[in-house]
Amino acid sequence: MVSKVKSLAGLVLGILSIPGAIIPLFGFPLSIIGIIFSAKGMKQSEGYGLAIAGLTCSIIGLLLTTANSIWGAYLGSMGKNPVINRLSSYYGNGG
Repeated sequence: MVSKVKSLAGLVLGILSIPGAIIPLFGFPLSIIGIIFSAKGMKQSEGYGLAIAGLTCSIIGLLLTTANSIWGAYLGSMGKNPVINRLSSYYGNGG
């Protein structure tokens, strides 16, 4: 049971990294730590399947987080961020 802990931790972090991709501040650490734990869990004979699933989920979470970060940077640079536009129209441009 003790040898499955890293694999299980990698799986849990990988699963959490997928919805965590919505906020890149949470998505990046969850997915990177999930990849690390899953890679360490793959070196053990027990829990190899859990480690593979965790690595897969972590990589998907990392890709989604990266895509969301790029999309947010693009929207911010083009002035098309809906949250900032709504706040600026509510509070006014000059202050």
